[in-house]
Amino acid sequence: MSTTSLSVPGRCPWCESAPDYRRYHDEEWGRPRSKDSELFERLSLEAFQSGLSWLTILRKRENFRAAFVGFDPEAVARFGPADVERLLGDAGIVRHRAKIEATLQNARATVKLVAEEGSLARFIWSFAPAPRPAPVTMKELPNKTAETVALSKELKRRGFCFVGPTTLYALFQAVGVVNDHLASCHVREAVAAEQARVRANG
Repeated sequence: MSTTSLSVPGRCPWCESAPDYRRYHDEEWGRPRSKDSELFERLSLEAFQSGLSWLTILRKRENFRAAFVGFDPEAVARFGPADVERLLGDAGIVRHRAKIEATLQNARATVKLVAEEGSLARFIWSFAPAPRPAPVTMKELPNKTAETVALSKELKRRGFCFVGPTTLYALFQAVGVVNDHLASCHVREAVAAEQARVRANG
């Protein structure tokens, strides 16, 4: 999304180009997610987005969910070479071998991390930065932080790929680890309340 647009009262400006974006912004973007399957899905889709628009991924998301069995990490971790070839033939998703293989690798890394740490979601949330003042314009939003740099290094050490600091900051934005709705956005207050509940529950 652009980081140069000015604020539009009522809604963050990056979502105004299409109804799909506006619905995603209003109903999902920034809403805290705390299930491992949700975090694994978004981590996977952020990797597939590399070099593409998020709108492309958003419009294919149901196809991705069907292809990757609801992004159940344990199920995807059992995929093998035949599944890679099957997915490369699936016109409903992004047919990119490296990204498909990375999703399988990340599923296996997720299963191992969960065995060691208990939860992928809790592990990612443990890197949440301190809350910041509400941004007034998109120019104020970073594309990475010290926390996403640290998380990137740790995930790579644990065998994950396609988890650079910028990708992880986009993940933080999407799943509510940070609240980057603008001060003028009608969704920001509700997201802040949901985020506070998640933080309070650990």
